[in-house]
Amino acid sequence: METRKVQVTGGSTYTVSLPKEWATENGVDSDTIVEFHSEDDLLLLTPRTDNGRTEGTLDITGLDGENGLTRAVMTMYVSGFDVINLETDRMTAQQRRTIRDATQGLVGLEVIEEMPNRMVLQDLLDSSELSIKNAITRMRLVALTMLEDAVEALLTDADGLADDVIERDDDVDRLWYMTSRVFRTVLRNPTAATEIGFSRETCFDFQSSARQLERIADHATKIAQLALKVGEIPDNAVGPLRNLRTEAAQVPETAMDALLADDSEEAVELAGEARDHIRVVDEKVREVDEEIRQFDPQLAQVLGLVVDSLSRVADYGANIGENALQKAAPKP
Repeated sequence: METRKVQVTGGSTYTVSLPKEWATENGVDSDTIVEFHSEDDLLLLTPRTDNGRTEGTLDITGLDGENGLTRAVMTMYVSGFDVINLETDRMTAQQRRTIRDATQGLVGLEVIEEMPNRMVLQDLLDSSELSIKNAITRMRLVALTMLEDAVEALLTDADGLADDVIERDDDVDRLWYMTSRVFRTVLRNPTAATEIGFSRETCFDFQSSARQLERIADHATKIAQLALKVGEIPDNAVGPLRNLRTEAAQVPETAMDALLADDSEEAVELAGEARDHIRVVDEKVREVDEEIRQFDPQLAQVLGLVVDSLSRVADYGANIGENALQKAAPKP
């Protein structure tokens, strides 16, 4: 850490010198225009760039498939690169298909150039057009609707509904990657925080909560996949499982209300309600566990996995409640 003493020039202008090493590393000289961004008692300084676009290049030689090339594209996107150059000696048809498929799963990213040894992807959305709050609001709606439909597919033996739930998981994933991208961009670029309209701390709370919603969607998908493996559910299990789903979903519902509340006192009250409701869910879990023990061992095992997923949904909701409490806490 370096320190500087503030000087007063001209009787009313406050001046302070910049560390030479930092200025050199960031290309700052006597003609450079810098930007100042204020966050409460902090003042952030950054050199102004011509277009604010960040560009990255990745050698994809030997990369292919979901665990390699797809993951690489998603990592570059989430890391905040606006222009992504993917290069290799000669790109295969399979690599091109994988890149296009990965691009379709990411908000705002498009293929803008193709050559024998390179593909160029670009994010066509400005930071000011991305609303992290709207994204998590949408994630909440989709994830909890998926959960409701997944349980109904299980209880009514509706394979078509189960398939639909599984397909909707891609929508939640797209929003999750977008919120992660926005969060990393805000950390790196103070200008983005100004354009988005939320502090970096609030973006952290939103991104952390988005992660919990993404996990809820994953468990809804898991329940839907289990629904495809079993037939009809005994009548005496239908009511308890449906009630457990309702009580479990109540935790993230209330916690999200707390997170999005503008009033701090209301947020604290709602977050407390969400955390207290965990006890109700735990009691329902014990009741359902007692009910399914009498079933065929194979069916009991499947329903036990469903109960475990619903219990975890409530736990993820409690985590959102913790984020809401942090967001509502007084700032030091």
